[in-house]
Amino acid sequence: MVLFAGIAQVAAVTAVNVRTIPQRWVSSLVAVVGIAGVVLVVVAVLSIGAGFKQAMVSRSDPSTIVITRASSTGEMDSVLSRDEMAVIANAPGIANDANGLLVSGELYVVVDVPRVSTGGSSNVPLRGVEAQGLAVRGNVEVIEGRLFRPGLNEVVVGKSAANQFAGLKVGDTHTWRQSEWVVTGIIDADGGVPDSEIWADTGAMQSAWGRSGFQVARVRLTDEQAFTTLSDTLSTDPRVNLTVERETDFYAERSQVLSVFVTTIGWFVGALMGIGAMFGAVNTMYNAVASRTREIATLRALGFGAIPVTVSVLVESMLLALVGGLLGGVAAWLVFNGFEVATINWQTFSQVSFTFAVTPPLLIGGTIYALVLGLFGGIFPAIRAARMPLTVALREL
Repeated sequence: MVLFAGIAQVAAVTAVNVRTIPQRWVSSLVAVVGIAGVVLVVVAVLSIGAGFKQAMVSRSDPSTIVITRASSTGEMDSVLSRDEMAVIANAPGIANDANGLLVSGELYVVVDVPRVSTGGSSNVPLRGVEAQGLAVRGNVEVIEGRLFRPGLNEVVVGKSAANQFAGLKVGDTHTWRQSEWVVTGIIDADGGVPDSEIWADTGAMQSAWGRSGFQVARVRLTDEQAFTTLSDTLSTDPRVNLTVERETDFYAERSQVLSVFVTTIGWFVGALMGIGAMFGAVNTMYNAVASRTREIATLRALGFGAIPVTVSVLVESMLLALVGGLLGGVAAWLVFNGFEVATINWQTFSQVSFTFAVTPPLLIGGTIYALVLGLFGGIFPAIRAARMPLTVALREL
């Protein structure tokens, strides 16, 4: 009975508080807008990391395997000879189609391309792929123009790179390594890494860059369980010294630095802004308590305890924070979700195009953060209301 009576008192006092919010709409609006701004910024910044990780990892295929030299840190400094490529091609677990084994020996360099927005230039990945390069990945298709022809200085461009950089439309030409390269098509990888790259024929790039071997091999498995067989075979073969990774794991490792940096910055900025928003909430709730001295006195005189008064102030503070959190999350989704940008991947020193991803976990996290700010913003005003001497409160009647 005591518990039910306490709950009833909390509900009654909270209802009084909520009904009086319109009378204090200016101060209440300040708290709501402040917290909405914090959530907007936090979610927006964190959506950069989510979008980058989505492009690098979520759009990758665990059935696609990346093979590099064991001592390398990535594709840029890896070297594979033709003999090593032959060993890889004869390993078990590799799928095939009507055109043969799904194996692609690839080169990876960066080329200078002007940016559309700033007028400057940036390093854009230029990847040499063999005939089975599209089939190996499984999620890449030509959406405009045609694929390059083997042996010719022709390239296809990822759709994001075509939007972010100048001169990458079908029919445009660029000069790299004293050779003229013609854009023949646009490819779409559903937001994955190839959308940020330029692709050419491996043989044509070997000729232009003066290379006889490869830097990385990509293969497609018959099924995901074949990974262990392939990895064990190549790791125990004395003729090669290779690292075998799923594409998802390969890109996850190489996106970690930027993802951690963006997440750290996002929460650091959010913490600083949150302090200001919390003080705004404290001020709002102090004003609310001061303006309701008569109501509090009346309720206390009628037998309402200090705990229901305390809880009611906290509930009101968190309710305002919840509204602010929801508004901030919706604003972040409307403004930033799907916004396309390009940034440098510090682990490859090349540009990666991706879209901001305002995901449900980010929205939930932003809302929870708003509630935490509301809780802490209401603690001291709630304590003040609960400790208000009944005799002082009654003088206001």
